[in-house]
Amino acid sequence: MDEVLDAVGPRLRALRRDRGLTLADLAATTGVSESTLSRLESGQRRATLELLLPLARVYDVPLDDLVGAPPTGDPRIHLRPITRFGMTFVPLSRRPGGVHAFKMIIPARPRPLDPTPQTHEGFEWLYVLSGRLRLVVGERDLTLPSGEAAEFDTSVPHWLGSADGGAVELLILFGLQGVRSHVRPGAGSR
Repeated sequence: MDEVLDAVGPRLRALRRDRGLTLADLAATTGVSESTLSRLESGQRRATLELLLPLARVYDVPLDDLVGAPPTGDPRIHLRPITRFGMTFVPLSRRPGGVHAFKMIIPARPRPLDPTPQTHEGFEWLYVLSGRLRLVVGERDLTLPSGEAAEFDTSVPHWLGSADGGAVELLILFGLQGVRSHVRPGAGSR
């Protein structure tokens, strides 16, 4: 058990550095003092549930990942859907940093919603699994049927919704600014 707890500090430091956060940033977000966070990362303070829970929330990782819990032998991935803006996002990747994969489900509605474009840092690639997606990016208003893909800079005002009121399912790859996903044809394609 001591080996597991001894490895928590370096794991926390690596997560913080991968996210580009300072101890001051983390203290402001979690409410845990900088000195406590520093001692936790250096191994001078023992990890407790009270300290690890806010860190797991900020880093958006399961608590088991923070403490390096041994694998259970069960190969299944237990996905935890998130509902935001009336849509369901199913995280398909759990690694901090880099590109994140999501399945997004836009529910059917009696009539389609009016676009409310938003912006944020990053770059997004999407593939329509089923349904008809209405994608508004800047001045462009597009309808993408099942099987079509799109990519765009999320600092440009954008909105995703159903084109016809029916349910839409998407695969989305989202990365930080400058991280782009590309689909390239196979060697035999021309």
